[in-house]
Formats: sequence, C-alpha cells, structure tokens
Amino acid sequence: MGSSGTGQAGAEREAGPLSGFTVAVTADRRAEDLLALLRRRGARVLHGPAMRTVPLEDDAELRAVTEELLAHPPHLVIGTTAVGLRGWFAAAEGWGLGAGLSDVLRGARLLARGPKVKGALRGAGLTEEWSPASESMAEVLDHLRTFELRGARVAVQLHGDPLHAFRTALAEAGADVLAVPVYRWLPPEDTAPLDRLTDAVLAGTVDALPFTSAPAALALLDRAETRGLRDQLLAALRESVLVACVGPVTAAPLQALGIPTVAPDRFRLAPLVDLLCRELPSRVREVRINGHLLTVRGDVALVDGEPRSLPPASAALLRRLADHPGRVVPRAELLLALPGTGTDPHAVDAAISRLRTALATPGLVQTVVKRGYRLAVEP
Repeated sequence: MGSSGTGQAGAEREAGPLSGFTVAVTADRRAEDLLALLRRRGARVLHGPAMRTVPLEDDAELRAVTEELLAHPPHLVIGTTAVGLRGWFAAAEGWGLGAGLSDVLRGARLLARGPKVKGALRGAGLTEEWSPASESMAEVLDHLRTFELRGARVAVQLHGDPLHAFRTALAEAGADVLAVPVYRWLPPEDTAPLDRLTDAVLAGTVDALPFTSAPAALALLDRAETRGLRDQLLAALRESVLVACVGPVTAAPLQALGIPTVAPDRFRLAPLVDLLCRELPSRVREVRINGHLLTVRGDVALVDGEPRSLPPASAALLRRLADHPGRVVPRAELLLALPGTGTDPHAVDAAISRLRTALATPGLVQTVVKRGYRLAVEP
C-alpha cells in the first residue's frame, strides 16, 4: 500500500482513454480497486495514501459502546458505511454480543446513509426505515429534524470522520447522542509516498486527483501544511489539476476552499473512473504547426497521431507553450513550470532540448532569441 507505484504502474499501462495521463490516488481503503480501474484504462498511477484505516474489532472503546447500547437500547441508529457496520457486527459476534446487538438494533429505527449501508443492514437480517437519495449526512440531518429528538437516544456509527457538526446538531435538538467508533483514520506510517505525490502535483506532472473521502483530501492538505506547501498545493488544485470527488460529501470541504470539483452521478468508484475517462481527454490541447497536428495529452505528445513519450520537465514546458500557441513564452515564465530547478534559466533550455528530441519532428518549437520559446504556429 505504501509505494508510489510509479515504475510498475508505468510499465502496466495499456492503450485506453486515460493513456498519457497521470492520476494521483490518496485512498487507503479499497485503494487497489481504484488503482486497477485506472490502470486498465491506461493511466499512469501515483499512489500515496493520505491516511490509514485502523479497524477497532479488538478495541476496548467499541466494546464499551456496544455494551452500553445493550444496557440502554437506542431509539434511533444511523449507519454511515457498510464496511463499518459489517466490522461492528463481526466484532460483536467475537465478543459473544452478536445476538444481543441484533436484537437491540431490530428494536430501533434504522437510518442508512446509502445503498451499501442498506445492504449491510439487510445482510445482518435488519431493515432500514429510511435512506437519503443523496447519500449525504446533511440530508440525513434534515430528515432527523422532522423527528421529536428531545430525550431520544441516538447511536451514530462513525466512519473515520468524527462527524462533530452532525452530532452537535442532534445534541442541540435535545438528543442523547452516542458515537460508535468502528474504525479510525490515522496518518500513514510512512509519509514518503504521499510527499512524492504532492511533489508531483506541484511539478505539474499530475493530471487528475480523484478523492473517495473528505478526510483523505483534508489529510493531503494537512501534510502539505506541515511541509510548508499548503498554499502552493491549493493553487495547483484550483488551477491545473482535475479534482474529481466520488460524491458531494467528499467534495464539500474542497469546494469550501475554492477548489473546483467534478463528481459522477452515481457515487461509486467505477462511475468516478468513467468520469475521468470523459473529462481528461476533453481537456487535451491540439495545435496545428507547419502542417503537423500536435496533441498534448498528459505526458504524451501525439504528432500526427503518433505517440511521443515526454520526460516530466519537457511535458510541463510543452503544456505551458500549448496554453499560448504562437505566443512567445519568456524563459522566466517557463521556469515557473519547473519546480525544484531554482532560478537557473539553463534548466529551461535543457528541458526544451529534450522536448525537441522527444518530439522527433523539427520546427515545432521555435527559439526566439533573448525572449523565450514558442510553438511555431503561423498567424
């Protein structure tokens, strides 16, 4: 789980709608499913988990909460994740409390955040009373406000996020709220893969960042802040990287920071990847130069349909030039596309030289003496 996957992922790429694009993944739970979907569609994948999931099957806190619910049954129970519920049921069974927990839940009004949670409940022989169409905790809260909550005992299954605002709103309405911490999210034991992922985003070599949970997105920003890179990362997410979220709950904290996001109609991994397959190819840059069609697609350039793999620095410069086809882009501006090279303008010249070699087609990139470089597009 901890490796960035750069070498192997690059070797495994196949032709597909995401060929030439680099997608960075911060997920821990179910990460392999997402990585496999992306690779099958041709993407190069960088994997740097922003957190790790720690199940609490043997945790004294979860057992104490379960025993408290058995002693004082709740009126309402809110399930938020299927994996969390199944883990809770398995843990209770191991403690010899499985039958008692089922009886307690069967006597309560059950609300499920989404269809997977409904499936977990029904798999345990339970039936939910209601589930929101949006899979949003905000919609769950709006529904709960139609209940008489004063004096009601409400159990909320947590899913890593402590849901402070949600629980506070219930408590302010008079409910006795009991949190059920089925698993916790903690920082990764090895932060190096996440740091490499962040550096790649800042270097301009990442095309998309799909997020499957809000805590993972915020953990990425928190780690960047620890390294003094939060502002730079926010700028990249706002301006140059496609940020895709599995649903509105995941997107909300990012949107609050001014980061544009896209989301699929169905809040699942496969539709999230399908969305990337539509969005990223629609953002490719195409320029006609001296009778040639140049297409910039992630770290690959197509010259008259023939793929040319580009070194990361050269790909970054070509994207910057393609943003302004025909315009002279000064060396100082191009240098900004090469983080980590300091202030040496010769780094730009070297990357341009490698770019010309990789394109293998003379006359596409023109030097304008003492000014900079341009794609040689005729007016």
